[in-house]
Amino acid sequence: MKHSGRDDDGGVVVSQPVQERGRWRPRLDRPALVALLLGLVGVAYRLVLTLLTVPVSNSDEATFGLAALHIAQGRAHPVFLYGQRYMGMLESYLAAPLIAISGPSWPVLRLPMLVLYAVFLYLIHRLTRRICSPWFATFVVGLLVLGPERVVRDQLTVVGGRPEVKPAVLLMLLIAVGLATGTVRRRRLAAGLFGLLGGLALWSDWLIVPYLVVAGLLLLYAARRELLGWAGALLVAGFAAGVAPMIRDNLVAPPGQDSLSVFREISSRAGPAPPWSQRLHGGLLEGLPLAGGLCPIGGCARWQEWFGILYPVLLVAAAALALVFYRRTAGAPRGVRVRPVAHLALVAGAALTLLSYVRSPLAATDPLGNARYLSVLQISLPAVLWPLWLAALACWRGTVGALGRLTGAVATALLAALAATSLAATVLFVATGVGASRIEERRARDLAAVLRADGPHEVYGDYWICNRLVFNTGEDVVCGVLDDTLTPGQNRYLPYWRKVGRAARPGYVVEAGSTADRRLRRLLGDRLDSTPVRDVGGYRVYHPETPVRPWR
Repeated sequence: MKHSGRDDDGGVVVSQPVQERGRWRPRLDRPALVALLLGLVGVAYRLVLTLLTVPVSNSDEATFGLAALHIAQGRAHPVFLYGQRYMGMLESYLAAPLIAISGPSWPVLRLPMLVLYAVFLYLIHRLTRRICSPWFATFVVGLLVLGPERVVRDQLTVVGGRPEVKPAVLLMLLIAVGLATGTVRRRRLAAGLFGLLGGLALWSDWLIVPYLVVAGLLLLYAARRELLGWAGALLVAGFAAGVAPMIRDNLVAPPGQDSLSVFREISSRAGPAPPWSQRLHGGLLEGLPLAGGLCPIGGCARWQEWFGILYPVLLVAAAALALVFYRRTAGAPRGVRVRPVAHLALVAGAALTLLSYVRSPLAATDPLGNARYLSVLQISLPAVLWPLWLAALACWRGTVGALGRLTGAVATALLAALAATSLAATVLFVATGVGASRIEERRARDLAAVLRADGPHEVYGDYWICNRLVFNTGEDVVCGVLDDTLTPGQNRYLPYWRKVGRAARPGYVVEAGSTADRRLRRLLGDRLDSTPVRDVGGYRVYHPETPVRPWR
């Protein structure tokens, strides 16, 4: 048996070939084996959540599920989410084959997201080993295995963009590093794959643009001469193929309905811009810890905001460390110098994403609801935490003086606090949030079962009832969206609205005691006593003899 290499932080390969009875097989080293076991725990944990439909489903996710159903049936081939012109539908296309086999089901809809999470863990482990060290890569995987509600909601729910763009960017970075180090053999095809991934990511979610820019710059550093030839042509061709659905849809879109026009309209609705102090507080002190998995989904306590203060400091430290290493390796082969360049790319991607987020008024007005847009910062976690790891390692090895030991002790405490806080948030979610999600999910399914069995099959409801109800019933029940004043609301899929509008006797589904419930009772007036009413799990179903359509 032949074994070579180290399992410390020397940057060895993931596995070594081992000869046994004339056969060669790879064997994982200890850091990789621990990372694999941690990864399996993370995937198993999320598999259980997927089977339980935790976190709870909603109508946004149901819209992707209905699109997957329509794709599976050949009824539609949407480019963007129904009712929008900027959120790509890649997740619906991934789920469509499974929906075609099993029919509408939340676990089936989410299963591709679980696979994407597993791919994400594998790729970030590979990248971290390549540009950092083996045991640090294991530590990063361990952090990403933990999952409070905000984190697993971004990873498992089908709401567009984030689950697929993160592994896409990581693979793009790995391709660039591999081209620089010479470990990629089919270099032209790798450039084409890089372009294809970039195009698909751009179509899927525009929020990934900062990372696409820095990944492109890293590729330019790694293979700038080759990009002048066939590799560059395949890069452009791959990108064009990936982004083609978005380009085609924008070319045929009505005036004012292209993606850029829609984004401008959304931006102009924001009203007066909140002061920078509020945006920084919402983005850094609330958004970052929440997206990083340090807080429950309801918000961060004061003591949990420390990571938001530390994060910009770590970005600066990581950039400075990368620049120092880059200068010290002057004259070294490009395969050596690509490591600090990759660190700089990750730091720049995080900084640009964070800057884009805090510039938005939403960072101040609704930091809890919009912290999901910061989940892509997980891509940069290796670069951000690398200075702390090096300081802690130097302290424990005793290779620094008194000041270095003090710095290393603080770094060790910060890494331990990060892991412990994230673990505590995960345990809290499992202990309290899973049960609450199951209760809410059971209410929605009971409502769907009652309406599917006994009707009415054409109903009006609010946004958060409608598409979820349609998906739960496999379109046996269709729903038109009304707002709290019982006037037309956000109907993402207009055929449902039209079908309910043609119904001679539609029903009305409202939350018991809600504003819409009280408004409907007033509109029914004297007819209320003769109107059939059923209470189902907190919902109230009205089925009047004649329609109540005040907008007409």
